[in-house]
Amino acid sequence: MPDIRYVCLSDTHFGADNSLLTYLERGSLSADPLRPSPVLEKLVLCLRNLVASNELGEKPTLILNGDILELALTTDNRAAMAFERFLELVFPTGGKALFQNRIYYLPGNHDHHLWETAREAQYLDYIVRDKKAKPIDPPWHATNLFLGNRPNLCPASFLNTLALRRGLVDVSFVTAYPNLGLVGGDDRRAVIFTHGHFAESIYTLVTKLMCVLFPERVQPTQVWEFEAENFAWIDFFWSALGRSGQAGEDVELIYDKLQDKAALGGLLRNLARGLAQHHKVPGWGERMKAWLLYRVLGATVGRVTNVEAQQKGAQLSEDAETALKRYLEGPVRAQVLSERPSVPAEVTVVFGHTHKPFERVTGYQGYAEKVKLYNSGGWVVDSLDTTMPAGWAVILLDENLNAASLRYPTRIAAGANTICVAQAAGSAALPNPFYDRLTGLVDATQAPWSDFVAALESSVAIHLENLKAKIKSLA
Repeated sequence: MPDIRYVCLSDTHFGADNSLLTYLERGSLSADPLRPSPVLEKLVLCLRNLVASNELGEKPTLILNGDILELALTTDNRAAMAFERFLELVFPTGGKALFQNRIYYLPGNHDHHLWETAREAQYLDYIVRDKKAKPIDPPWHATNLFLGNRPNLCPASFLNTLALRRGLVDVSFVTAYPNLGLVGGDDRRAVIFTHGHFAESIYTLVTKLMCVLFPERVQPTQVWEFEAENFAWIDFFWSALGRSGQAGEDVELIYDKLQDKAALGGLLRNLARGLAQHHKVPGWGERMKAWLLYRVLGATVGRVTNVEAQQKGAQLSEDAETALKRYLEGPVRAQVLSERPSVPAEVTVVFGHTHKPFERVTGYQGYAEKVKLYNSGGWVVDSLDTTMPAGWAVILLDENLNAASLRYPTRIAAGANTICVAQAAGSAALPNPFYDRLTGLVDATQAPWSDFVAALESSVAIHLENLKAKIKSLA
């Protein structure tokens, strides 16, 4: 029988006030990172229940696929403390570890800075070790894709320090970026993990700007080229503002207000008035300048805030579909071929970022068969719109790299949906004994699954109240 060999989590946003995996008490505006959230506790219990069914008794390997720590909307210390609660549950003192001691960490956009610190530390180590009288190689902006190809993975020093602080001397985190690949024993099947931010056009904004300014330039084709051009933009706006003192706290408030059209309009009007007062235009009154600036800001800032996680309807917006297709057919395929003679026949891609879990099969140029897509959703409540197609998911793999998704939609009215096991739609005709086995292990009407559902529904309600209160604050 197939066993669980890999567990993939993403978009936990540890430390954020809107994270379901960070403790938030009813009536409080700030999360408490010193206490584990009920959802986190029940999630770990459910995963232990599943892993206990492994017939060979082997622990699975954990893959953390981006936006694990929230570094854009909170401070480092709060994110670190919330993550420590996770470590305490999966590697309990005096208890049985849930996962293998080696954990793979793929930074996303909200914790991108952990990639910067990891690669810079590795680069300095290279300079120290390479003492020959020759030119120093330039910094690199990506790790190798496949684990079997002598990957140049970086130690995740920040997370390893947190593990040591908890007394976990044998636990090690290694950083892969932006992609990590596994290949089956027959080389026919591969799974590629990527956080997913490069499947949204805003994260290659610098590349697009350079192409407009210099239309004859050679456009990037490799993942490390895209990262080299855009890393400063990603790091500044999406992964560093939480450390910016009082400004960082204000940015978090602004982010919350962006989720409400009326609150966003108020922010833009205040900004337009302030700019109109400080910038003189001959013949223009302040009211006219403020009105014009408000319209301009609405067309620019308003569009920037229209990120994928806030899109309704389809699993992916038209922009995201196009960007994902371009990413998989271009940089990802090129990275595969830089390490292997050909693209494996069966490819599964696991990503998060959008906070909207789904499973499907899609055809892409350069892949022999249609690609199985699994999205791992997001563990946050960042919208007051309870009709948003959002939710969480845990992606599980067996020893043959068969995949299945364990998920629950958190935006739908309580009781309307339940925990389910899903596989890529369109692949049902293909045998997946792993999926078949998991469906027999998950019963949402029995503990610990029923307790998990109750914790989720209660926590979502609390976080919605918190978000409403934040949006109203300083209105």
